[in-house]
Amino acid sequence: MATYNKRGYKAPKEKEEKVDNNFIEENVNVEAKDSATAKAFDALDETASRTEDWVAKNQKYILGVILAAVIVTIGYLSYQKFVAQPKEEDATTDLFVAQNNFQLATDATDVKKQDSLYTLVLKGAEGKQGAPGIADQYAGTDSGNIANYYAGIASLNLKKYDDAIKYLEKFSSKDAFLGAIATGAIGDAYAQKNDLKKALELYEKAAIQNVNEFTSPRYLFKAGQTALTLGNKADALKYFTEIKEKYESAPEAQQIDALIGMAQ
Repeated sequence: MATYNKRGYKAPKEKEEKVDNNFIEENVNVEAKDSATAKAFDALDETASRTEDWVAKNQKYILGVILAAVIVTIGYLSYQKFVAQPKEEDATTDLFVAQNNFQLATDATDVKKQDSLYTLVLKGAEGKQGAPGIADQYAGTDSGNIANYYAGIASLNLKKYDDAIKYLEKFSSKDAFLGAIATGAIGDAYAQKNDLKKALELYEKAAIQNVNEFTSPRYLFKAGQTALTLGNKADALKYFTEIKEKYESAPEAQQIDALIGMAQ
């Protein structure tokens, strides 16, 4: 027992007091959090209540907007199914004959036969209307769009230059070749109308519209020739040089050195 009465000995502190204090501090924090949470929920309740009131007051308007959206969606789907799709099918059927005559005309080597076939493309054959009629009747369809191309090229070959411009300007394509060819063909029509400045503008556009080994050198060549005719040797030299440097294997590059010499 004497061991417990040694000088300097301190009785251990009771742990219960510390635990109690900590417990009290934690209770204070929880109560503060509970208070803040309660306020947040009260604010949410007020917001929800105001939202419900607004919805109740504007219910007819909301339902009207939803109904309008549904009607538009149903209308679009119905149009695609019952109008656009059958229309496209009819256009494709009508276009078949014009397309076939166009291909035959393109392949023909005799000028008279070629002109005769291009005339059929425009006027129609075998009970089917020509490309201009298809383009007008089925505007907005893929078949109507390509019909503008056939009508434009056929008109160009038949020397109907204003018609060629009219139809080709309505044609649009993302194809690497067709879009540029259509633009260049409009340039050809203006060249035949002796509007060389406009023709040059379109040849320049066609050359860069979809850069490739076929259409780019072709229309650079036409741009160079037109610029040379207009007396603009600097631009002509630029176009001819580009052909020599970038498209040396193209047919247009065969006589390019002579044309470069003329432009210098």
